[in-house]
Amino acid sequence: MSTLLSARGLARHYAVRTGLFGRRASLRAVDGVSFDVPPARTLALVGESGCGKTTTAKLVLGLIPPTAGTVTFEGEALPRPNTVAWREARQRMQMIYQDPLGALDRRLSVLRQVAEPLEIHQVGTKAERRERALALLDAVGLQPHLAGRYPHELSGGQRQRVVLARALILEPALIVADEPVSALDVSIQAQVLNLFEDLQARFGVAFLFISHDLKVVRQVAHDVAVMYLGRIVEQGAPEALFREPVHPYTRALVSAIPVVRRRAGRERIVLEGDPPNPIAVPSGCAFHPRCPVAVAACRSETPALKTLPDGRLVACHLAHGDAAMRKAA
Repeated sequence: MSTLLSARGLARHYAVRTGLFGRRASLRAVDGVSFDVPPARTLALVGESGCGKTTTAKLVLGLIPPTAGTVTFEGEALPRPNTVAWREARQRMQMIYQDPLGALDRRLSVLRQVAEPLEIHQVGTKAERRERALALLDAVGLQPHLAGRYPHELSGGQRQRVVLARALILEPALIVADEPVSALDVSIQAQVLNLFEDLQARFGVAFLFISHDLKVVRQVAHDVAVMYLGRIVEQGAPEALFREPVHPYTRALVSAIPVVRRRAGRERIVLEGDPPNPIAVPSGCAFHPRCPVAVAACRSETPALKTLPDGRLVACHLAHGDAAMRKAA
C-alpha cells in the first residue's frame, strides 16, 4: 500500500531556562518520531498529556519547524511554511481541534464558516461555494435549517460536525484530528466516531487521530502508536496491541481501560510517580523510573524501536530478549 504521509526522525527541541537565573537547557518535546499514514487509513497517536502528540501533529502540518527529521506528503517533501507551495499542500491537509466552539468564529453563520475555505482559496463562484457547503453539511448529518445558525446556538456534537464539514470542504487527503471527541458526552462521542468512519469510507480521507482515550482509539484506528516522553515506544495493529500489549507502558495504559469483567491475570497496573521532566530525560530507557520490571541495563541503554515476529514495533530491551538484558536480569 502506498504511503500518503511519512515522518522520519522528527524532533522538536525548545531552548529553555531552568529557573529565573538558571542555565539554558533543551526541552525535548518530540525526540525522533517516525511513522507512515497510508491513504484512507487511520493512525492513532496515544499517550499521557505532555508526551508530544500535539507537537507531532503541528510538525507534520508544517505549523512549526522541526529541529531534525523530515515530513513527506503525497511523495513530496513538505514545503517551507508560508510559501505558495506550502499553502497549496495545506489544502490537502486539514486539522480538527479539541474544542469545536473555540475553533469556530462566533460572529459567522455555520454556512459561511464551512464555505470560507473555498473563498480563501478562490474555488468556484459564490453560488457554487454555497451549494457545496450545503451538500457537506448534509453529508455530516446537519439539517439545512442549521446552516444559518451561529456556533453558540448549536450543541457540542453539532459544532464538531460543522468543524468536520469545514475540514472536508477542500477535499483533503489527510485530516489531523487532535482530541476531536474528548469535549463531547459519551453518547455524542459514539455518533461522531461513527461519522468519522462513514466519511472515511465515502471520501477516502486518511486520519492522524490524536487521543488519550484508548476506547476511542480502539474503535477508529487501523494502526496505533504509543508515545512516551517524545518517543514512540510501541506501534502496531489495535487488535494485537490491545489484546497482548508488550511494552510495560502500553500494558499500564491498556489495563486502565474500563471493562465489565477483567480477564484472569489482567489486573490494573498503577504506575508510580509522574512522567519525568522532559528537560532532564533519564538516561537509558526514559520509562525506567516508573517501570515495574526495569532492570539495571534499562538505566544505561536506550532501547531501539525493533520489529517483533507479529510485525509490531516495540522499544523495550525485555521484549526482544537482548543478551545484555538477560545478563542484567
